[in-house]
Amino acid sequence: MSRPRSNPPRPTPLATHSVRPRLTRSVLAALSALVLLLAVAVAGAAPAQAATPIRIMPLGDSITGGPGCWRAVLWDRLQRSGFSDIDFVGTQAGGGCNLASWDGDNEGHGGYRAAGIADQNQLPGWLAATHPDVVLMHLGTNDIWNSTPTATILAAFSKLVDQMRASNPATKILVAQIIPMTPSGCSWCPSGVAALNSAIPGWAANRTTAQSPITVVDQFTGFDTTADTSDGVHPDDSGFQKMSDRWYPALTPLLGGSTPGDTTPPSTPAGFSATVDCSLRVTLTWTASTDNVGVSGYEVFRSANGAGFVSIGTTTATSFPDTLNGLYRYQIRARDAAGNTSAFTDPVSVVPPPCPPQDTQPPTTPGTPAASAVTTTSATLTWTASTDDRGVAGYDVYRAPGTGGSFALVGTSTAAAFTDTGLAPATTYRYQVRARDAAGNTSAFSTAATVRTAGGAAGCAAALTLQTGWGGGYVMQPNTVTNTGTAAINGWTVTFTLPAGHVLTGSWNASVTVNGQTVTARGITGQNATLGAGSGTTWGFQASRPAGDTTVPSAATCAAS
Repeated sequence: MSRPRSNPPRPTPLATHSVRPRLTRSVLAALSALVLLLAVAVAGAAPAQAATPIRIMPLGDSITGGPGCWRAVLWDRLQRSGFSDIDFVGTQAGGGCNLASWDGDNEGHGGYRAAGIADQNQLPGWLAATHPDVVLMHLGTNDIWNSTPTATILAAFSKLVDQMRASNPATKILVAQIIPMTPSGCSWCPSGVAALNSAIPGWAANRTTAQSPITVVDQFTGFDTTADTSDGVHPDDSGFQKMSDRWYPALTPLLGGSTPGDTTPPSTPAGFSATVDCSLRVTLTWTASTDNVGVSGYEVFRSANGAGFVSIGTTTATSFPDTLNGLYRYQIRARDAAGNTSAFTDPVSVVPPPCPPQDTQPPTTPGTPAASAVTTTSATLTWTASTDDRGVAGYDVYRAPGTGGSFALVGTSTAAAFTDTGLAPATTYRYQVRARDAAGNTSAFSTAATVRTAGGAAGCAAALTLQTGWGGGYVMQPNTVTNTGTAAINGWTVTFTLPAGHVLTGSWNASVTVNGQTVTARGITGQNATLGAGSGTTWGFQASRPAGDTTVPSAATCAAS
């Protein structure tokens, strides 16, 4: 946890001594020259950086604090780029993140809303404890999850900015257009994020001042919730890297100027090779280059039929695909963020490989699927295998709802069997399969088979999930509620017991009451209380616990209404 740091001690003024009358004029002259030389030497040895580090507060919710590894990535890049005279500050501590040493102080609070922080006047206490010069603010995710209007979020932003300026009139503020979110059970979240992000630039333009400028940082564009998050909300390693990459160019001008110049090129990629298969797909591979700051990508060049090399694409990976259409040669080079490029690799040539005649014969039609091991949510299908002149590569399994719905691909199998999961209880499905070979030829579809899953009783199931924990508390989300029946339910009630000494401090996406250590969470009418058969929703809560206690609630019951 960051603690208030006292101001650095001021240099002690040089003592003034009187000169005794018996000193001669020549001695006085010599002493004066010596003092002048000492002053010049001291001035020449003065450090280039300021005596007081620039204090940077990362402010937000669990995306910032739990564990918020974009902070570690950003800290590491700043240090490697020469911005060492900085201090991340906050009343929260967050370490780890696969870095041996970095400044983990922050003001990231899991489950917190911008409106809640503003309404409860929590920020002034954090500011008084840390005195930031720069604030990196990524807030609004939990507000949107709780259906808070954009205008209310921006009003909270304005109050937080006023509190920052009251603490330090020269605070430099970086406000994020937040990363996208697609959590289960929050169909309104994507549009809520879009509305907030589109309103932030205009809000910032009206609130910025020359003494305390507000810089808008686009964290949304190019961020993919499938590839860059672990659950549709919280970033994974690629997401943390993207967030750091967006903060860095906006922050560095506030730390004493532009990014220090980087003139060192990456090393030349090693082990460059090319392979081509009988479908004329080319795959280029190589060993990663190294760089004093970091390799940002690779440029791929191609020469066709003896012509000059031209650029055909870039990649951040150590491989690149292409399609052969002539006699090709390839070479690549690495580049870094400053635009420095390595030397080119030696060219490699690619020609079509010797391949057998093209296969145009499709496999035979597989037998009609037969169902076994049918449960409320799954069914195992088997069928008579197909044959092919060069071998069956696998089977495509298609499913249709009811007795008249359209078929859609639900899976593939290399064997003449497939288990379909995630089905609704007491529901009818139809299945058909087709075979395919390595050349892409497909058989006709099998005759369709009808399967009905078991079950039919109304009910629901609940599960609790720990997102993050620390010495004095934890956040549980996404906690799931699933309709296990065959008809829609109009309400659900989840009950569980908090361990002794634990206190619930906040919740979202559910109506929650506490009686002693018993916690009861109910669906919110008009939001997530009604669940269709087989569908579900999520909710979350935050709790405190005694120091040293690492237990969390684990079992929950669910009742449908």
